[in-house]
Amino acid sequence: MTHSHSPPAPAQALLLEANAWVPNNPHLPVLIYPKAIAVQGSDPAALFEKTFKANGWPPQWRYGVYDFHHYHTEGHEVLGIASGHARLMLGGPDGHVLEVSAGDVVLLPAGIGHCNLSSSDDFLVVGAYPPGQHADICREAPSAGQQASIDTLPFPERDPVQGEEGAVGQHWGSQRQP
Repeated sequence: MTHSHSPPAPAQALLLEANAWVPNNPHLPVLIYPKAIAVQGSDPAALFEKTFKANGWPPQWRYGVYDFHHYHTEGHEVLGIASGHARLMLGGPDGHVLEVSAGDVVLLPAGIGHCNLSSSDDFLVVGAYPPGQHADICREAPSAGQQASIDTLPFPERDPVQGEEGAVGQHWGSQRQP
């Protein structure tokens, strides 16, 4: 099967410093993959699930993004935008506004604040995490233990979208724990 579309744009990296009570992640950047997956068919979410699963990030849910600032200490989270569009704020209050639409993927390292500012009625996201990780919902400053979890949480070799040679290796690889 041949595809005539151009190769996807390279992932964009966004490093976010701590902001008020949101720890963010000073070591691992957010990775933004514009139009990473060609949205097609009656169940585009399944395309994201298949891609994430093939790269070792088992999909966990189909939903939106919460409309309050929160972050996770027990999971790196990949968000695949299966349909619709949204304005997300990354990094906590007065953080970085990111416009996402169907086909985009956003990889949030542990600690990164995120919030849905506004979205279309058909906004649908596929969420996935590395094996054994999950999204705890944190809405206040991290404890010392939570901060330690953010700082040491392992991540797979494989990029959830681009596989072996992907942006995770380029942007996160040097931060791998010994």
